[in-house]
Amino acid sequence: MAEFLDKDAVPVKIHIKEQPQVFERFGAQWTPTLVTFDADGKEVYRFEGFLPADDFLAHLYLGKAKGAFARKDFAEAERQFLEIVERHPRTATAAEALYWSGVSRYKATGDASALRKTAEEFRTRYTDSDWAKKASVWAS
Repeated sequence: MAEFLDKDAVPVKIHIKEQPQVFERFGAQWTPTLVTFDADGKEVYRFEGFLPADDFLAHLYLGKAKGAFARKDFAEAERQFLEIVERHPRTATAAEALYWSGVSRYKATGDASALRKTAEEFRTRYTDSDWAKKASVWAS
């Protein structure tokens, strides 16, 4: 996790009792709050609340992948989403990453088979997730 924070993040610690105006500025409802911004300062991803290290790290990477998606770098976004599935397969975030990997592939290529392939993969992985339900409309 330290490597990710050193390379891909600018961590900011805000104490709610000492800096309530900053806490409010970012709309934080609970701690910890992680917000990912694009280069223009627009929010692209957020999550709140404590998680075990593997789950937290998966969310950090999801924020990074969502940033690539927001930049319309769909090939890079797909690569990053699939990396989450590979490195953090037992996290709830992996199901979301699998879904967005299919969307990224479709956006990059315009080939609807990428969505069908993703829906098929959900038949064997993360079958009870909301993401599997969302992808089910892509099944042929």
